[in-house]
Order: sequence, then C-alpha cells, then structure tokens
Amino acid sequence: MTLFRQIYTLLFALFLLVVASLGYVQFTETQSFLTKQMESDLNNTSNSLGIMLVPDLEAGDIVGAETLINVIFEGGYYQEVKLTWLVDGKQQVWQNPLTIEGVPQWFIDLDLFDTIRRESTITTGWIQLARLEITAHPGFGYHELWRTMTNAIMVFSVLFLIAIILARVGLTWILRPLHDIAEHAKEIANRKFGPDMTVPKTRELKSVVQAFNSMSAQLKQIFSSLDEEVGELRKKNLVDQVSTLPNRQYMMGRLSGWLSEPKNGALIMAKMDWLEEVHSKYGYQVRDETIKLLSQKMKQHLDGVSTSVIARIAAYEFAFLITSSEHEQTSKYLQTLIRTINQEISKAGCKPNEGFALGIAERKGQMTVSDILAQADNALQKSLQENKVFHWFETSEKQLFTREQWREHLSSAISAGKFKFKWQPILLNDNDAVLQRELYCQLEIGEKKIFAGQFMPYIELLSLGSLLDKCLIDTISTRALLDRNFEPIAINLTFESINDTEFHQWLNKLLRSSALRERICFDIPEAAVYSSPEACEALCTIIRDNGAHFGIDHFGRQFGSMSYLQNLRPSYVKLDQSFAYYDESEHSSELCRALINVAKGLDIEVIVTGIEERAQLERFVPLKTNAYMGYVSPPVDIEL
Repeated sequence: MTLFRQIYTLLFALFLLVVASLGYVQFTETQSFLTKQMESDLNNTSNSLGIMLVPDLEAGDIVGAETLINVIFEGGYYQEVKLTWLVDGKQQVWQNPLTIEGVPQWFIDLDLFDTIRRESTITTGWIQLARLEITAHPGFGYHELWRTMTNAIMVFSVLFLIAIILARVGLTWILRPLHDIAEHAKEIANRKFGPDMTVPKTRELKSVVQAFNSMSAQLKQIFSSLDEEVGELRKKNLVDQVSTLPNRQYMMGRLSGWLSEPKNGALIMAKMDWLEEVHSKYGYQVRDETIKLLSQKMKQHLDGVSTSVIARIAAYEFAFLITSSEHEQTSKYLQTLIRTINQEISKAGCKPNEGFALGIAERKGQMTVSDILAQADNALQKSLQENKVFHWFETSEKQLFTREQWREHLSSAISAGKFKFKWQPILLNDNDAVLQRELYCQLEIGEKKIFAGQFMPYIELLSLGSLLDKCLIDTISTRALLDRNFEPIAINLTFESINDTEFHQWLNKLLRSSALRERICFDIPEAAVYSSPEACEALCTIIRDNGAHFGIDHFGRQFGSMSYLQNLRPSYVKLDQSFAYYDESEHSSELCRALINVAKGLDIEVIVTGIEERAQLERFVPLKTNAYMGYVSPPVDIEL
C-alpha cells in the first residue's frame, strides 16, 4: 500500500471514529433527554388528572370521570391508564396498542426506552377516593429519537463526504513532493538521471529532495566519468594521434566484424609516398599538419559517397573499408578519393597523380581477414610496380546473379516464405544454460544454398529490409518457433525497418496480439542508434511498451558517447566481436573493461560475441560479462 493510501486510510479511520463518537454522544443525550421529558410529562399528567377527577369521584359520577380520562388519554402518548375505585374496588382500564408510525420496526425492537409508570392515590381531605395508574407510551420517544438521529446521520454524512474530499485534495497537494521523490527514485533505479527536482517548502521533505538531487548528480557524474573514460581509451588505443583517424588495430577489428556479417563492399590500401617528400622539404610538423588536413578532406568528401571506415595504418599508408557497396559505387568512391588526394598534393607543391598508389580488393564470397588483406596488398604492389595510380585485384569468381535477378529471387522468396532457418544459442557464463537463441536465415535457389552473407547486401541495396523482417517475424508466429523452447528468440533488424514508420505500426499491432511477446528480442545495430536516434527511440518505445525486449548489437564499434544507453534502456548489449580478439598485452583490454562497466553500471546484460574457442572466453571471466556466443557453439538447423 502506498504512503498516500496509508495516510488517507488513517485519516478516514480517525474521522470515522470522531463521527461515530459524536453520533453516540448525540444518541445517548437525546435518549436521556426524551426519557426525562416523558417522565416529566407523565408526572404532570398524573397530578393534573388526579386533581381534575376529584369532583367526579366525590359525586360518584362515573361517566364524567371516564369522559375526562378519555380526553386526556387520546391527546397524549399514554399506553395505559388504570383507574381503581377504592369504595367498591371497581377498576377501569384504557389501553393504546404499541404502534408507532414513521419509525422502522427494527428500531423499535431495540427497546431503547424502559417502561415508565406512575401510580397515585386521589384523595379529598383524609378520604381516599381512587388509585390512578398511568403508563407512558414510548412512541413519542422513538419517533423523536429516530427523527433526530436520521437528521444527524444526514448532516454527518455530508460533512464526512466533504471532509474526505478535502483530505484527499489536501494530501495530494501536500504529498506531491513525495510523489515526485518516488518517481525520481524509480528513474534512478532505472539508471535515468534527469534534471534535479524542485526543492519543496516542507521542512522534512526538503532535506530528502536535496539528498536525492545530490545522489542523482553523483550517479550521473559516475556514468559521465565512465563514458569519458571510454572516449579517452578509444583515443589512446584506437585513434591515430596525428590524423585523428582510426588506427591499424581498429581497422583489423572492423575487418573481422565486417567479414563475419552479411555485407558486400571493398578494401582499398593506399601508400602516400608524397608525404615523405613533404617531410624532407618542410619537416615533420608540416608533414603532420598535411596528414591532418588530408584526413579531414578525405572524411568530408568520401562520407557522402558511401559508408566507410578510413584508417591510418602506418606512417604513409592508409586503408579504406567500404562496408556496403557494389562495383559501380566502389568505382565512384575510388575516383572521389583520387581527386581528393590530388587536390592536397597540389596544395603541398607536389605533382598530381604521382607519389601515391592504390590497391582495391572487392569482397567476393566467403573471405577471411588474411584473404582480403593479401588481395588488397597484392593490388597495391601491382600499382607500385606498374607506376599506376590504382589497380583492381582481379578475381575469376563471378557474381551469382545480376541485380535484377536478385530482385526477382528475393521478392519471390519473401512473398512465398521460402527461407530456411538456423538459430544459434547464446549461453550463460555461469552454467552454459541458454539465455536466448539468435535467428539466422538462408535461401535455396534451385539447387544452390544461398547464405545470408550473399543475399543480405542485396536486401539492403534493393530496399527489401522491412519486407524481410516482417517475413521473419511472421515465421516465428506461424511456425510456432517460440513453442519449441522456453528461451527467447532474437531477431536482427535491418536499417530500413528501423527507419520505416509503417514497419513500426505493423510491429506494434503484431506484438499487441502476441501472447508470447515477452520472449521476442530485437537486435538493433549500434550504427543505427547514431545515424537515426529518433527512429531508434520510437521503435524501442514500441517494443518496450508491448513487453518485448531489445538489445544493441555491435556494441562499442562506433566512436561516440554511450549516453544513448540511458535513453533507450536496452535489456542487453552484444559486444562487438572485434573485442573477442583483443590482445591482453595491449591496452584494448582496458577499453573492453570500460565498455562493459558502462553497460553493467546501467544494469544491462553484456553478451560477448565472436567466441570461437574456450581460451577466448577465459579472457572475459575477470570482466564479469553475462553470456557469450560464437562458433564455439555453432548455429543449428530448424526443421519447419
């Protein structure tokens, strides 16, 4: 029970007690007054009637005595009048039945009034004429007592109702700061550190509010400190200090993650020998400033062409990872890169198209980091040997289908639900129990088995992401996949679905009608959180309000603040798999620890990804992560 209800109940009980006490006092006082009034009336009637009967009794006028008594008997509340002649012992009795109009019988049955009887002897001089006995009728008392109490109850009821309403309004106003404190405490418990509460005027609550504001500020400062620590460690370990671009270590991690995801694209290796010429002419300070300006221009011009990661991997070498593009878009990216380099070469006083070389390797089929690095380096060496600006690595592998063929096959598969499914268990660190199962899909076209890594790039390219996500979510429902196990199922959402308001509405309607919605999880890539924060927040609100769960995928991959965790409040984060390969001899372990502490500080579960062997998992034991996944426990086919 809330404090408001407790106080309200106490006031209600106290006021009820006061009203009951007043009612009791009123009742007893009225009863006593009516009793005394009936006794007084009976005494007066007995005395006056005795005097009035003397002449008739002396004359022996029985008719006159009866007439006089009838007048008195019918005009008052008397139950019985008994007259006994002492001369001959003759007795006359007048009786009134005990009926009271306007008073309920149950009230009369309470016997609130005792029988009141007065007996007197009528005399004249020393002679006793008769004995008069009068019994009062209780009707007057019951009638007046009932009228008085009903009126009192009505008045008390109105006052009681008014008092209760005023008490509720007053308590609501008085305890409003306490309500704000409770709401603020809930937000702090959910790791949401909003603005400070207004300090109330109530002395007792003032110190409490100030304490809460201080605690909230301290917790907010702790989170900010952790966030700043992550930023500093990133700059220290993953950023080149001269160019402010990611360094070789970061690029290797991104390459590993990129090749494990269903993506296409290319890797460009660049050797900038003209920077050495700048160094020899003007010194290292001018060289470093030139590198910094070159890096800024490359980011400025290339970000608008395609999503990419630009890194400085050696003194005069750069790497460009285009994370999602086809050959035509990669060619456009390459031409923009060459134009940008030539502009900076001209500013430095060197000859354009000289002093640098580029090697391009496109991602084809299943590749490892070593494969694509070797191909890009081979193309770079060819470019240097042939004294060309760039060289494409030549491969005999052909594309499976043209773009239009992909559109036809994928549209048909989505509409007909032809996908095959696997799920990969995510295991708890403590006992290897299954925390959730991540869903993967693959496709069969003819006799060929097409993996997600081959067709997902075209899903994004052809804007079929929302349709695919709907198909996968519908399959969970229609195929009753949630009934096969007790663990939740995790679904990776595409960028298109995250930004599609129509998909949001569809998902909201589906989750509302699903009886097992609390066992559905949605993975949102961290890149989408930074690129589309408003769309992500809207989607996460829908998921959370319907009782489902969501998490952040590739956590820690992007450069930026972790403050989005407070706004979105995910149930879990999946650590980017590049951290699964961190070298303990380097400071990347510090960054990994700091990222985990940020999530754990907000009570968010941390799942390590990319675990291929137990030795990798052992490195995360001191970091106290919650669960892990990877090919140490590979995906399993789902029979539909």
